[in-house]
Amino acid sequence: MKKIFLPLLVLLLAGGAYYLYHQQEAATEDNRLTLYGNVDIRDVALGFRVAGRITQMRFEEGDAVKQGEVLAVLDQQPFLDDLALANAELAEAKVTFVNAAKLFRRRAELLKTGAVAKEQYDDAMANRDVVRARRVRAEAQLDLVKTQLADTELRAPQAGIVLTRVTEPGSVVAQGASVYTLALSHPLWVRTYVDEPFLGRVYPGQRASVTTDAGREYTGQVGFISPQAEFTPKSVETSQLRTSLVYRLRIIVDTPDNGLRQGMPVTVHLSPDAAGAADGK
Repeated sequence: MKKIFLPLLVLLLAGGAYYLYHQQEAATEDNRLTLYGNVDIRDVALGFRVAGRITQMRFEEGDAVKQGEVLAVLDQQPFLDDLALANAELAEAKVTFVNAAKLFRRRAELLKTGAVAKEQYDDAMANRDVVRARRVRAEAQLDLVKTQLADTELRAPQAGIVLTRVTEPGSVVAQGASVYTLALSHPLWVRTYVDEPFLGRVYPGQRASVTTDAGREYTGQVGFISPQAEFTPKSVETSQLRTSLVYRLRIIVDTPDNGLRQGMPVTVHLSPDAAGAADGK
């Protein structure tokens, strides 16, 4: 029995060694660079550029919004009143300027015949210039009021998901006070790090695959390589010591979906491409 078992054991060990050797050889031939990182957290606090009373909060936490979509609205009546006043002041300034310009032209003609003194001519010219400046100021004031009226609507700067809804309709908010927090969904970036010895194998535009712990795979490319070395962040697990010097990479995911969430840990595989590496250098 022992004589049969011993050769069988040797055969199994030899077969296992042969399998592991070829697996290691295949991995060496593949030569893929495996990195670990997280989906970047990209959110923005949104607030009005003017103060006022909120009349509408159109979205709840978790809602998806499109770029340019109106998220919240302030009471517009005070700004509409300012707009009417600015229009009236501009109309008055235009009429005053027309009269001042006519008076200046009249005195300019009379000056040629000596019917008016030079001092009266100078006064008319100065008055015309002052009134023109008032008209320009009234036009600028009208533009300012129009901008403030437009700012009573809070719009999404980019597509994203509402993270937090800070306040409710009826609240009076100060200029710049946070109303919503929006998690930006596009573009979606993965932050990862590469050890210094492998930096030469990474280049901008290099194709990458991004895999989640759930097994979902996405394609992307290297969009940024930090020019500065830093110590490995504590949030990143690597086979090297945490005190190793690394370079930060940004992987831009081609077609992200809800399977990739901000802060999610992912595995990044970079495939070698000799031609691309040469171009990257």
